[in-house]
Order: sequence, then C-alpha cells, then structure tokens
Amino acid sequence: MTEFPVADGIVLRIMAVATGTVPVQSGRILSDCTGDLTMPVSVAPSGILPVWKPVRGADRTLVEQLEAELAGRIDAHMLRPGSRLPSVRKMAESAGLSRYTVIEAYERLQARGLILSRPGAGYFVRPPADLPVVAEAVMQERTEPSRLDVTWLLREMFGTGTSVKLTAASGVLPQHWLDADLVAGAIRASARTDVEGLLHYGHPQGSPQLRKHIATMLGTQGVAAHPDHHLMTTAGVTHAIDLVLRLMVQPGDTVLVEDPGWPLIFGRLAAYGARIISVPRRREGPDLEVLERLATEHRPKLFLINSVVHNPTGYTLGAAAAHDVLRLAEKHDFMILEDDTYADFHDGTAIRLASMDRLQRVILVTGYAKTLAAGLRVGVLAARPDLVARLIDLKLLAGLCTPQLGENVMTRLLREGHYGRHLLRLRQKVNQARQKCVDALMTCGLNVPYLPPAGIFVWADCGQDSEAVARAASEAGMLLAPGTLFSSTQAPSTMLRFTVSAVEQAELWPALASLLKRR
Repeated sequence: MTEFPVADGIVLRIMAVATGTVPVQSGRILSDCTGDLTMPVSVAPSGILPVWKPVRGADRTLVEQLEAELAGRIDAHMLRPGSRLPSVRKMAESAGLSRYTVIEAYERLQARGLILSRPGAGYFVRPPADLPVVAEAVMQERTEPSRLDVTWLLREMFGTGTSVKLTAASGVLPQHWLDADLVAGAIRASARTDVEGLLHYGHPQGSPQLRKHIATMLGTQGVAAHPDHHLMTTAGVTHAIDLVLRLMVQPGDTVLVEDPGWPLIFGRLAAYGARIISVPRRREGPDLEVLERLATEHRPKLFLINSVVHNPTGYTLGAAAAHDVLRLAEKHDFMILEDDTYADFHDGTAIRLASMDRLQRVILVTGYAKTLAAGLRVGVLAARPDLVARLIDLKLLAGLCTPQLGENVMTRLLREGHYGRHLLRLRQKVNQARQKCVDALMTCGLNVPYLPPAGIFVWADCGQDSEAVARAASEAGMLLAPGTLFSSTQAPSTMLRFTVSAVEQAELWPALASLLKRR
C-alpha cells in the first residue's frame, strides 16, 4: 500500500489487487465516506503503486497531462486546500515520469495560482485565503459610433470590435501569405548566437549590425545614409512617426497631410494639437498648386507624404513632382516626413525624396510589418545627424531601447539574403492577387479609376456614400474601409479601400454585390 496525504486527517491509500487494478466506474475515481480514495492503479516494476499514468504519444505533452490531471483534482476538491502534493520524487516514480517533468508541471500550477511552494516542506494546494485576487469581468455594451472613424476601423481590424466574419479592410496580409517558418528559424538562430544580448537593453540607436545592413540597402535605393550618423531603429513605423511629431510639432503648428492619406496620422496629429491641412494627392504626387498656396498662407512646420506605393491609392511619386515638392520645401522652409512603409512592394527603383534631398529636409521612415512580420516591431528612421541625436534622446525618454531580439532577427534575414528572396515571392503573390481583386470589384459593380502597379490596396469607387455602405456592411458581418476615413476632415466620399488578399474570401463578393444593389 502507498499513502499520499491529501488534507488534514485524510490519507489517499492505494491498494493493488490480484488483477493489478481496483474497480472503477467509467474511469472515474470512487470515494467512500471515510475519506479513502480508490482509483485505477497498476503495479510498477519498482513496487510503487502509481495513482495516475500519462498517455505517451498523445497530443498533449507529459507536463501538460500532469498539470491538467492535478488541476482537475484541485477544481473538483479531490485535493483540498492546504493539502500536500506528493513529493517530486514520489510523483515521478509513481507516474513513471522524470523529476524535471514533475517540477515543470508543479511550477505551472504554481504560476496559475493553484498551488504554492514551501521551502523544505513541498508543494501544497493553495488555501482560499491565499488565492490570487481576480476581478470580475465587466461587460460593456458596444454601440455603433455615430460616425465611423479610424478608431472604429482599428478596433475591427484587430478583433476588439463587433463580430466580423468577412473583411476586405485589413491593413496587413494574412499570415499564410508570409513566411512563418523563415521568421521562426531566424528567431531560433538569433537566440542561440546572442543569448547574452537578449538579457540586456540594446543600443539606444538600435543594433549596429542592423543599421549597417540597412545603410547598405538604402544605398542601393539611392539614399546615402551612414549607419552611425543618419540611422536609428524604432518599434515600427508608427513609433518612428510619433517620435518625429513629438520633436517637431507644437500645439497650433500647421502640418500638411495628403488627402487621401493614412488615417492613423490624422489622429496622432490631432492628439498633439496640430492644425491639420490637407493637400490633394494625384497620381504623380501632391497637387503642387494647392501645396504652394497652402505653404504660402499657413507656413507649415511639416509635410507628411507617402511617396512610394501610396496608401490607399497605390500611386507612386513621379520625378518632376518630387523635384517640385523639394523646391517648395526649401522656399517655404518646411520639413518633410516621408513614409516608406509600402515601398518594398514596388518592383523597381522608385523615386524617393530622401534620395534627392540627401536627408537634409527629409526624414525617411520605413519598416517590415507589412512585408515580413508585424510582431517583430522593427522600424527604421533616417535623418540628418542632429535630428537623429535628438530623436534618440526622445526614444530613451519614451521607452528606453527597442527590443533586441527583433533587431537581431532582422539583421540575420538581411545579412543572409532571406528577406530579399522572400520579397520576390511575396510581390509575385500580391501582384497576381491585385488583378484578381480588381476583376472581382468590377464584377460587383465598382469602378477602379486607377490600377496600381504595386501594393496591397485597391482604391475603388462604389458610386454612393461609402460610410453608409460600410455601416450597412458592418451590420451584415463585413468590414469595409470607407473613403471618409482617409480624409483628415472625414469629407464625404464614394471610395472604398480594399486589401488584395480579400480575393481568397469567395463568399465576400456575392455578399458585397448584393449589399450594393440593395442600396
């Protein structure tokens, strides 16, 4: 007989019978009124009679099985508060497990707040008085906003809004279009080769090795950037833009933005108290006549432009327009923040203001969330040295250093050429999907005024109030991005932005066509 105490005055007694088991009903443990527990057992070669045996080769690991078994007994009060668990040695011997497996299972239970460890005494079921404090869930009723805004879109995109079954408005590509194995392999390799680096803060300016590779990559695009003087890393493009706005924009300052443009920018500028004025975006670039008039009248501090593979239109800046934008910036003394987020989807060498300006009036920001892995949160900022120094100070004050693991992973992928090969495959998939997306939209009755040669978005005209369409779509379980969101003033629009990966949702298109016909 083997005994395990389970509570004060109660002992778990295990007896073997001739057949090696004790009767059970439907595999469940039987209990009598004396507190003795009778359960299935088998005689181990060592003579120890185990209470429980794991299922080897099962979907769950041995640690997970033992954790679940003990957690179930605790929840069912078969192991009472304050009772002592079998020692690690006894549990290992009786269940035929290694001590390391038992220790890990016990530590998981301890992390869940189910048991506690008393040095020199063992592990005990946590008494109710010692249980972690848990707040009750507070259910908040969600209501549709009176006007759809960028916060609504972000909530829906990230799954914290109402239930959406079909989406054509995601700002990122689906996971199976990216290369999870490539990223996972780089993470494992980085963890093996730089263990010590993961335990410390990184360099405030960002990984020197990563900055070196990025400087080389930018050089091939015509942007001369020294890794130590012109570059710093950020936790994504949004972080980079936020740092620039903190540095350069004071309440009441005029900032020019494109219309249509990236909705998140409008919200950030409003939070800093900026005066936001829109410049119409054309196929070759911003409307230069409007840009010059606004610059003359309002003397802006900054102009934000998405020059290569513009969001949401897919436009790319032409050489003549780029020259004129820089001329006006010099004439009216404003800085330019160039958002290069989607430029890697461009097949050729595109015109960049940072290349023509040599990073004098232009601050360039880019990242890898759209093309590789949003979870890595690796962004890059290129600017003249005096601005980089001030931005590094702001970065330190706002959040110290950027995570080194993501930067090490990105360094490896750039150094070994994996990122370049991945981009070639991804561009081909996106280009094929974009044409299919355009065909599907036209079949649904939408007009596509411009077929972009690159990028993950299609800007389509539905011929009616796109906000009303998006609201009706939301009620029907579809997520659409109305053109009103891409205007700093939320001006009425008939345009909708579609992500090309929507082509994989076959049920989306008949639902969209039906929705548009009913209106």
